[in-house]
Amino acid sequence: MSYLVDSDILMSALNGRMAAAGLLRRHQRNGLSISYISVGEIFDGVLGSADPARELQIVRMFLEPFDLLTVDEDIMLQFAQLRVDLRRQGRLIPDFDLLIAATALVHNLSLITGNQRHFQRVPDLTIVEY
Repeated sequence: MSYLVDSDILMSALNGRMAAAGLLRRHQRNGLSISYISVGEIFDGVLGSADPARELQIVRMFLEPFDLLTVDEDIMLQFAQLRVDLRRQGRLIPDFDLLIAATALVHNLSLITGNQRHFQRVPDLTIVEY
């Protein structure tokens, strides 16, 4: 089983939280991917830091071992369908979370996240809890 790692886990590992780093190490041999959506969320935090150039260098080194997944038409179609379905149910979640969920579904990946509250609303999404 391969995994898509959510932004919250990546940020926790980058901030030195041993539990998040250990979780990534445990699942690394099965394949870990990241959506460029998560990369954008991480860059947002980096660019607001006291030393963005230094932090950006650290983040880029941290991201090297991961497979980076781009957003393509299949993911956007899945995103749109999820958004329509959840809106009709009155259970909509933030768009970035929907894009990450759509990426996991399209690539048949389990999502490693600490944000089960949102992602449990997405049908057929396999979640690995943090």
